[in-house]
Amino acid sequence: MEKVPNEYSSQRHVGWDINAAEIASLRRCMDYNDEACRPMHPSIQSKKNSVQVMHARPIGEDHSPDMMVKDSSRPGNSVGCGRSSGRNYAIAHPSYLKTLGQAHSGWIFGAIAELVDNSRDAKATKLEISIDMLYSKTAGKDIPMLSIIDDGHGMSHQEIVRMISFGHVQPEADDPDHIGRFGIGFKTGAMRLGKDALVLTQTANSRSIAFLSQSLNEGKDNLEIPVVSYRRIGQFMEVDTSVQNESSAKYNLKVIKEFSPFDKYLIGEKAGLFSGNSTGTQIFIWNLDVWGSNYSLQWEAGMSGGSSFHQGDILIRSRRIRSRPGQISQKVPLDYSLRSYLEVIFFDPRMKIYVQGARVKCRPLAKSLNNTIIENGIVMGKPVQLTLGRSQLEWEQANCGMFLYWHGRLIEAYKRVGSMVHNGDNGRGIVGVVDVTDLIDDGKGHVWVHNSKQGFQDCEAYAELEKWLGERADEYLDKFVDTIQLRKGNALYKPDHEWVQCDKCRKWRMLSPDFDSKTLPLEWFCYMKPFNGRCEMPEREVEHGVITIASKRSGHNYTIDSKEFKCELPQKPIWKSEGGGDKESSPSEEEDNIPFLSKKRRSCPPRSCKKS
Repeated sequence: MEKVPNEYSSQRHVGWDINAAEIASLRRCMDYNDEACRPMHPSIQSKKNSVQVMHARPIGEDHSPDMMVKDSSRPGNSVGCGRSSGRNYAIAHPSYLKTLGQAHSGWIFGAIAELVDNSRDAKATKLEISIDMLYSKTAGKDIPMLSIIDDGHGMSHQEIVRMISFGHVQPEADDPDHIGRFGIGFKTGAMRLGKDALVLTQTANSRSIAFLSQSLNEGKDNLEIPVVSYRRIGQFMEVDTSVQNESSAKYNLKVIKEFSPFDKYLIGEKAGLFSGNSTGTQIFIWNLDVWGSNYSLQWEAGMSGGSSFHQGDILIRSRRIRSRPGQISQKVPLDYSLRSYLEVIFFDPRMKIYVQGARVKCRPLAKSLNNTIIENGIVMGKPVQLTLGRSQLEWEQANCGMFLYWHGRLIEAYKRVGSMVHNGDNGRGIVGVVDVTDLIDDGKGHVWVHNSKQGFQDCEAYAELEKWLGERADEYLDKFVDTIQLRKGNALYKPDHEWVQCDKCRKWRMLSPDFDSKTLPLEWFCYMKPFNGRCEMPEREVEHGVITIASKRSGHNYTIDSKEFKCELPQKPIWKSEGGGDKESSPSEEEDNIPFLSKKRRSCPPRSCKKS
């Protein structure tokens, strides 16, 4: 008789623990080659097709067989016990799916971000997000369907079961490039966006379909989540009988086709997107969340032909601005435009992202600022690095604040600190970028991040970080902003450096100051001008601890030398004239000719930048 595998003898995170008596019973009654017998034991079947949420109990404790409740009316569908002598257990009621969706009730883009995180964790290089119309036989009309498709490594049967389970063990290894942590991201994200979600995923050797649906479970007492898995046999995919029997697979597939817009032809069409041995995951969500008499999301197809004049986008219909202390601006596209949000969602963007078929131009914020300075400090004994600078775009929109990243993912945007909080216009256009992974992860398995990944918990580390960021921001305002010399005529201030990303190696390359970035093609590679290099060459880093000033700013009659600048105490600024000679300009000359000094916000000795 074949021994019961360990994965069935200790299932602490899927819902059932099998004690010694149950294992002995299994060995007496079940031959693992007998497929008809396998779905009848709830301890095993709960791992395969029906998800239960139960408190783990120690292996070896007695569990009275008469306390088990088994629903055998459907093949392959078993329901766990609801109680035990002296013990209370919990099962997942279908209404819990609605509760999960409330995790992102304040901002629906947080739900989309959960699914984007999963694609990044799967090492995807390409992600496509779109809303298209699809005919629903249940509704009898075309309905909108949100699709999120990536080319990551996909999920095996065990991995997709873990994804649809309600919470699972946190990763033991602290991977700085891994965002998933709490085991609920897919459920909270999908159920916030719509009532029904179908997942189609493929690895090199398997393919699985999972159906998380409120419509299917309406009126039921226990949550049913159909899963069908296949394994590769040569060039074909066949039902994987090592994880389910034929009757279970047929029943689950029938349920999926009955309660979703997917028939066998549409499923085959979507599976055909996995060309050859390619891998990836496709998520489809319908019965989308509503806003009044319409949908919460509004989508625009954009112009065809790759036009950059009007690209498609997915918008929040309400266009409401998120509340932030000290904010007065009502123009924050990041709050209601998915394209704008995805531009800055990652600290170091590498994945190609498409919204409504048009490429998102991702921006590494730390490399997109003017008058950039890098501050290094210690907060609660842990190193923190802050990049501060001025953004022309944020100046025009009257925004400012800190962008806080955790594991490379944006958690908080436009967080005002220091004097920015008390004066709505103070620090206008000033942006700070910092990754706080080391500080927020306590090293003991706990992280001070909300499970929605849209804010930080109230803790000492976060309070000390706020204080440190406020001090650094105020110092920057004193030294560089209050004495910035502005010019009349709405002059544009370009970033200190302009960057372009290779579409093959995904590395960022710095453009030369005299190169016009508008001439770059839609798809650019390292061998092209002006880099003229190879993908194997490392990325260039800007030296830490220096402030750089761009050598080319449109609208200026005068330019500053392109070399690096270091901050020193006040001296008269040296300007390079058009004739090539250096001269010292008096305050009166500066005011009469070109620059005018901006209004002081605090009393402090004037400072300027001098060439080192």
